[in-house]
Amino acid sequence: MLEPIKARLRWPPFGKRVPVVPVIRLAGVIGGGGAPLRGEGLSFQGVSSSIERAFKINGAKAVALAINSPGGSPVQSAMIGNRIRTLAAEKEIPVIAFVEDVGASGGYWLALAADEIFADANSIVGSIGVISAGFGFVDAIQKLGVERRVYTAGAFKSLLDPFRPEDGEGIDRLKTIMEECHGNFREWVRERRGDRLKGEDRDLFEGQVWTGKQACDIGLIDGLGHLHAVLRERFGEDVKLPLVTRPRPWWQRRLSGRIAAPSLDVADPKAWVDGMLDSLEERAVWARFGL
Repeated sequence: MLEPIKARLRWPPFGKRVPVVPVIRLAGVIGGGGAPLRGEGLSFQGVSSSIERAFKINGAKAVALAINSPGGSPVQSAMIGNRIRTLAAEKEIPVIAFVEDVGASGGYWLALAADEIFADANSIVGSIGVISAGFGFVDAIQKLGVERRVYTAGAFKSLLDPFRPEDGEGIDRLKTIMEECHGNFREWVRERRGDRLKGEDRDLFEGQVWTGKQACDIGLIDGLGHLHAVLRERFGEDVKLPLVTRPRPWWQRRLSGRIAAPSLDVADPKAWVDGMLDSLEERAVWARFGL
């Protein structure tokens, strides 16, 4: 069981020195922005302090990433990954990633921030591609007798409005943006995996997913194994694995468990609709991988 780390940055404070590998947990859909039913999500703002704290621990033999994410925002993925690489280079500390149920799309992007990647044989890994999904409500508002009124300054300000019919030029512009993002993803994979990649580009970079065993065979990961077992084998049975979490203000710690979680305002139907749609959207991201 991972042990949450408190304020101290030296492990242990007294007595015999033992190996320590701080663990950063990166779980959830990337880029969740605090919708009522979704919570904060996995974002750079939410995990940056944990990343900083992990790399400040004196004598750390490595930093471990515990990843369980189906992806999400490419921008947030890149920001988190780049921060990990920057600190790893500055502190000269190796980074080891462990994929749990899924490390796909942006989740795999995060794993690439590590020098080595491990997964369970049944983990879902890969999905090196870009997706844009949404809904069209044109027929729905017509049946309801709703008239859509949109006024813009700029021809493409209402690009792909879900309440208006799709137009070819708007789709082409979106695909151009997606292709550029996909190219950046491919470059990140090549930069981080290099000669370890064994598959063909047409297989690796078309959004396919693999089991952990398959991903190991084609060089997307380095081996099969779980966090505790791999780190104990490498650093010894007495290695400490503190879970580095985001620090909370003292008043939140004092009130923890004494106040009820915030709930949606029943008088605000928009909050309910937005929260429900966000929750369904997140559920759909996980469902793509059978989870």
